[in-house]
Amino acid sequence: FSLVRVKGTWKRKLGKKVNKDTVDCVSAAKSESITEKGTSWTVVSPIIFTYKVTEAQNLLDPCNDTLLLGHITDPQQVEDIKKSSKPLKRFVVVDQEVYKIYGDKITEYLEANNVLYKILALPTTEENKSMEMALKIIDEVNNFSIDRRREPIIAIGGGVCLDIVGLAASLYRRRTPYIRVPTTLLSYIDASVGAKTGVNFANCKNKLGAYIPPAAAFLDLSFIKTVPRRHISNGLAEMLKMALMKHSGLFEILEKHGRMLLDTKFQADNSVDGRNRVQAASQATGIAITTMLEELAPNLWEDDLNRLVDFGHLISPALEMKVLPSLLHGEAVNIDMSYMVYVSRESGLLTEEEKQRIISCMVGLELPVWHEACTMELIQKSLQDRLKHSGGLARMPLPVGLGQAIFNNTSYEILHRAYEKWSDELS
Repeated sequence: FSLVRVKGTWKRKLGKKVNKDTVDCVSAAKSESITEKGTSWTVVSPIIFTYKVTEAQNLLDPCNDTLLLGHITDPQQVEDIKKSSKPLKRFVVVDQEVYKIYGDKITEYLEANNVLYKILALPTTEENKSMEMALKIIDEVNNFSIDRRREPIIAIGGGVCLDIVGLAASLYRRRTPYIRVPTTLLSYIDASVGAKTGVNFANCKNKLGAYIPPAAAFLDLSFIKTVPRRHISNGLAEMLKMALMKHSGLFEILEKHGRMLLDTKFQADNSVDGRNRVQAASQATGIAITTMLEELAPNLWEDDLNRLVDFGHLISPALEMKVLPSLLHGEAVNIDMSYMVYVSRESGLLTEEEKQRIISCMVGLELPVWHEACTMELIQKSLQDRLKHSGGLARMPLPVGLGQAIFNNTSYEILHRAYEKWSDELS
């Protein structure tokens, strides 16, 4: 059967072909099976998510309505809202450190646009990334009383903030729309563009979560100028991940201009040199986001276990949690990638020159390439955990040259040999 809606009522219609001129809507397919054991119904219900990832400038300029209306896809709805005398209502969660810098501007923006608002500033650090904090947000949202269909929750902060708020929104009334505004480089190119939300649990990173994308993600590079230098490096690690997996051109940009991007924090001025900087910054972020979306969009629920975006994420979750808070997420990812580069070299997938170029690039981006807590024991345990959750195969994404990758189930002998050389050369 197909399920069709006629005059507001859903009905079964036999067969797959439906005359769409005679019905309002066609939805899920359903089949019915009757046996001596009873009746069984099978429902095939396609779920489609549409969300926007938009690069914007001057997001907190009171004349710019992107933050309030940019998630709406129907132009008529936008016009109706603008003509209405009813004020907009928004619940805003902001990272505590971000609020210290931008709190006044956020408040001025909301008041200038006549918004009824509640701002909740929270210490959204990896140590606080918990179900308790998600529930605190939910409690405050419930007290504020928003219309879950028309009044999205706004999250402004780094990746931890976006993850926690996303989970809280996905739980409140089963799914409340939310908007992501990343304020760090890592969240700009990574956390803001996908569907994953989550919190840490049982001393494991992101063990609780959901795959619910935001209504929109609005990316404004000007937030990056107030980020500490170490956090710029942190974001560059995720950018380098995509370069090694998918795009040699991005690797060359990072190899050639990485230090400049680090020095200038992806900002530009009106000088000739400034225009060159903005071109490099725009190319780097654009390629990183595009390649990330190429991998995420067809596999939003991660049903396909072969995921190139897992490069750098096989060992790093355990390493990051073990030494918390001494390593940032991107730093732990880079240590993982650094080791895997040696695995690729020992597997014959990289030349010695390519290996050295990659490690030199990492060092140039001021990223750690080795850590004493990343022991062979931790690596083995992480890969054993990987086997449990990946259908019995390690499915390790490994670079093949620069900008290409394969999935590999490497032997213990190669892993151990790579570890010995990695430690000897980089410790």
